[in-house]
Amino acid sequence: MKKVKLEYVWLDGYKPTQSLRSKTKVVKNFSGKLEDCEIWGFDGSSTKQAKGNDSDCILKPIAIYTDPTRVNAFIVLSEVLNSDQTAHISNARAIIDKENDFWFGFEQEYVLIDLETNKPIGFPKDGFPSPQGPYYCSVGASNAVGRQIVEEHLDICIEAGLNIEGINSEVMIGQWEYQIFSKNATEACDQLWIARYFLERICEQYNIKVDLSPKPVSGDWNGSGMHANFSTKVLRKLGDKKIFDKICEAFKDKQKEHIKVYGANNDRRLTGENETQDINSFSYGVSDRGASLRIPLGTVKNGWKGRIEDRRPSANANPYEVAAIIIKTVKSVL
Repeated sequence: MKKVKLEYVWLDGYKPTQSLRSKTKVVKNFSGKLEDCEIWGFDGSSTKQAKGNDSDCILKPIAIYTDPTRVNAFIVLSEVLNSDQTAHISNARAIIDKENDFWFGFEQEYVLIDLETNKPIGFPKDGFPSPQGPYYCSVGASNAVGRQIVEEHLDICIEAGLNIEGINSEVMIGQWEYQIFSKNATEACDQLWIARYFLERICEQYNIKVDLSPKPVSGDWNGSGMHANFSTKVLRKLGDKKIFDKICEAFKDKQKEHIKVYGANNDRRLTGENETQDINSFSYGVSDRGASLRIPLGTVKNGWKGRIEDRRPSANANPYEVAAIIIKTVKSVL
């Protein structure tokens, strides 16, 4: 009988930023199908999801992916449920309005930290590297630091079946980005979490930390965001500038509500500098990377048909929460 490893992956209950957790179940004669993944459980008292005298939490499989990092293995993304089968309070996936026609694309920025120096890779042990400028989409060993990890991550995501659409080095040395897209809002979020999981697993081998904090290095260095690109059938088909303006104005009215779920310590990043709008202000514009919402030039050239980019979410934001509030705000005006 062939044995297969199923790695159950879930989100813990830590606040203000949740972390990934996982454990392995070895099964025999597995079909490779989601419906054949058994419901499992874990000790919620060790993940801030239960009390010690009633610690059993349920793992409900909701998506399955090939695991290219191991032999005969799959990743089983799971929701956390209470013992009565209701969604656990930490289960943000449950809050997404599933009745929607949203497409989402997330631009996940991150910084690779050398655990020996506790600085971004490419930073000298003492002091700082040359100022920003040559590192964005760079080529060459002195500027594009960490490419081996990034390329390995890209290959694994593709082999696992994730819809990863690209990678690039970012504005700060040691900072990179990948993009995940889906024509289903929940699936886009699921895949982003699994892409995060694979990156963490890869970096374990290199003694590298994946830093998703919004401002890894103080000073005149770019922070890390998780820009959320979204569209609906109306935005993709109608071709009406007034609709885009109406949606952007609705986002302005909900600024505080959005910022609340757009990542911990995001005030350190949203300063009005380094391609951001100040956290206490709101703006939108065509091709404006200093705005809260950017309407891509391609959307305008296509007759006002396309997407909007919300540039405010930080790299450590929970995509489930980001997608949920974007869907809620857009649906309130359409």
